[in-house]
Amino acid sequence: MTERRTATTRTFTARTHDTGLIIHDPLTGLTYRADAELGSGRVRLSDADLDSWPEIHPAALHADMPISLCWSPLVRCNLACPHCLDDKSVSELARPDRYRIARLLAESAVMGVDISGGEPLLLRELPELIDVLVAGGCAVSVTTNGTHLARRAESLASRVDAVRVSLDGPDAERHDHWRGKGSFARALAGIRAAVAHGIPTQIQTVLLRSTARAGVRAMVDLAAALGVHGVTFLQMLPIGEGAALADTEQLTDDEATDLLADLTTISAVPVRLRTREAAGGFTVIRADGQVWRNQPGSQAITSRRPLLEINDLALTTRDGSA
Repeated sequence: MTERRTATTRTFTARTHDTGLIIHDPLTGLTYRADAELGSGRVRLSDADLDSWPEIHPAALHADMPISLCWSPLVRCNLACPHCLDDKSVSELARPDRYRIARLLAESAVMGVDISGGEPLLLRELPELIDVLVAGGCAVSVTTNGTHLARRAESLASRVDAVRVSLDGPDAERHDHWRGKGSFARALAGIRAAVAHGIPTQIQTVLLRSTARAGVRAMVDLAAALGVHGVTFLQMLPIGEGAALADTEQLTDDEATDLLADLTTISAVPVRLRTREAAGGFTVIRADGQVWRNQPGSQAITSRRPLLEINDLALTTRDGSA
């Protein structure tokens, strides 16, 4: 759900599909069916261009390959968030394998890759991995806790198409409760650096029952004050380490929708909700090189197969099963 957009020109990816031209937005992860004459590949568009195009869930395209996916090339992180989606028991592949996976993704039909973790800004070779993906025509975003963003924003500015910074509260008291003392100040410094370097930036925040009702409006106000491109509220997924909090912290999709309903019309920045239902079927490549997929309703995630060739990304197996 988004209402207001700034008149900003950004990079998207476009691809001709059986149903028409499809646009992927690396900032929000959303997919649109476009009524426009554009070539396939990386394209520059205004946010305003999206207003007349309908959003479409990738599953409705019945594509053979994911439209977009999340790649978590490492499990290492400088924070220890209790609602983390990652499984810290997963082993990390060596650096050559990370380049191998980047090349496979660049050669695939995947339109968008969000590099996450762990904390992706701990990877020294992150700029080079982004370069490989961009050279293959992908739109690339990085999801980060923001604490290392201030020192790395300059090197990312000429490469990455969007940065998504995770915040768990609109102030240090509420954010640091989940992520550790001083993490809020460092994340805000990172957001300001990204904005100053012209990187399209949005805030992402996980909706938790214990904090959501008191903090959503303040989070949107903070986003407006920082000059970012919007806020995405994410429904908590009972996946990875966050599974331990599921019973006490999950909101239903209906509760989350009601909670954010008025913000879409009164906010100075775009506000979006990603429901658990919408996250169903999403593809994740974890640090061990295994392709994982969210189950319908995103109540669990299932390991599919190791990523050894492009066909290992396929949404159906060779025998036709999902």
